[in-house]
Amino acid sequence: MAIALAGMLMSSCAVVGTGAGMGVLYTGVTEGAAVTSNPLGTKVGQSKATNVLGLVATGDASIDAAAKSAGIKKVSHVDVKKMSVLGIFATYTTVVYGN
Repeated sequence: MAIALAGMLMSSCAVVGTGAGMGVLYTGVTEGAAVTSNPLGTKVGQSKATNVLGLVATGDASIDAAAKSAGIKKVSHVDVKKMSVLGIFATYTTVVYGN
């Protein structure tokens, strides 16, 4: 029973998957998420969600929140930044570019 409990606790760590894979100790990756036909803009907005130990996850990492943070009305492209440290702490940041 102790082994099953330990397995359940360790399976819900604060990790983020990436196209490049995950680092056991540290993951820090930026990936392209979306592109539109709108011209490259001068404004940049960000939104973020945070996860601690896979137990508490909070935040709004939506494209809408990131666009609103910079007053972007026409999105040109979207990137995401994923960071995780030892499966203890992770962040997911959406970065929106546009005008």
